[in-house]
Amino acid sequence: MKRFYLAGLALALGAALQSTSPAEAQVRYYDRYPSDAVLVAPDGAILDYIPEEGEVTIRRDRRGRRVLVDAYGNVVATEMRREGYRPRGVDEYPPAPGGYREYGDGYRDYREYQPGDPDVVTGSVPRYDSVTRMPLEEPPPPGVGAPNEDLASIEPEQQRREALEAERPIIPVKKKPQAEIAALQVFLDREGISPGVIDGHLGGNVNKAIAAWQEMTGETLDPNNSEDIMRRLSYSGGLPIVDYTITAADAAGPYVASIPDDYAHKAQLPAMSFTSTSEKLAEQFHMDESYLKALNPGVDFSIPGTIIKVINPGQAKSGQVTRIVADKSKEQVFAYGADGKLIAAYPATIGSTDTPSPTGTHTVQRIALDPGYTYNPKINFKQGNNDKILQIPPGPNGPVGTVWIALSKPTYGIHGTPEPSKIGKTNSHGCVRLTNWDATELAKMVKPGTTVEFVE
Repeated sequence: MKRFYLAGLALALGAALQSTSPAEAQVRYYDRYPSDAVLVAPDGAILDYIPEEGEVTIRRDRRGRRVLVDAYGNVVATEMRREGYRPRGVDEYPPAPGGYREYGDGYRDYREYQPGDPDVVTGSVPRYDSVTRMPLEEPPPPGVGAPNEDLASIEPEQQRREALEAERPIIPVKKKPQAEIAALQVFLDREGISPGVIDGHLGGNVNKAIAAWQEMTGETLDPNNSEDIMRRLSYSGGLPIVDYTITAADAAGPYVASIPDDYAHKAQLPAMSFTSTSEKLAEQFHMDESYLKALNPGVDFSIPGTIIKVINPGQAKSGQVTRIVADKSKEQVFAYGADGKLIAAYPATIGSTDTPSPTGTHTVQRIALDPGYTYNPKINFKQGNNDKILQIPPGPNGPVGTVWIALSKPTYGIHGTPEPSKIGKTNSHGCVRLTNWDATELAKMVKPGTTVEFVE
């Protein structure tokens, strides 16, 4: 039986998989790097997979350490000496001089953090089709807060979650073939417990999703039992990777050539659309774009009729969410029903040290699907040389992605993002950022009045 399930997974990938085995890639990797080194992710955790050759390029940070960067400029990991390394959370490190933020063992991102970074925004929604950014409010002094910011519920919530985790410990995920990791991610995604982008790589988002699944079901999941994962997938939609034929509509778009950084240039675009068919399909199937291309080497995604390999994520979760918990330490959002049971969970980027997210309990005020964005330099950050109000059109590559869920706390909300691969790995300006597909799923399960609790 085990051979049957694992053979099915192998056939789903077919010739699209790279011929290099993970073991071979690991040997080649450590031929080039010291054996006493560890790869540390931006969140301070030790990377639990070895990037294959060609997946990353090498750069140097200010300390001269090697930094692994993917094809989109995202930091994958930093090489550090194994001896003496002690993982620590991002929030333990304040911004370093010059605007850099320190990660893990003091690693500084090679890209400067700029106040008002356009990929992270906060705002209020005066209408259902436009988001206007407003200045972040200063956090209140200790002990001072509005009546709806009572923190009394935070400690019991943490104690309950800690008790659940102690009862059902997380089984560590062993190094597995990329296809089996993708299968695990697909299973979690179908269950409504999002692992973020599906990319065939292990990481913090996968581990958090396993813990949330165990909380939701009361079961213990062995992520290393590929036979069990494949059996579960057969009951929830079939193989994790399937064939898909690119349609004329997929190829037609509309698309834009690129997304400019300058807001004045953004405002000139007809829409903040996808830039390519591959980007559109990757989001449609909850995939990392580079993983989509790796599964389909040499494919021209712009040609209708082309058959490609894609993730089979299944149907969106449905239900009525009455309570949302935004867990800052876990960088995860939990959605509960009226019966108190967990309906869905999503990896999230929730605030930062310099621009923290709210505290206490608030409510959903408005929900905007496919929102536009109003830039006003008098109340916003100063972006470039722009000194006039600009109307940035809606679209998946807009500053707040495809969804804005406004909270009763002015200027804060839950929203999508044009860069799903960064969820849970970078900071926001106080808002709660999800992938576009997770934000859309959540938006369809909430309504004005839904409570949103921020816990540490």
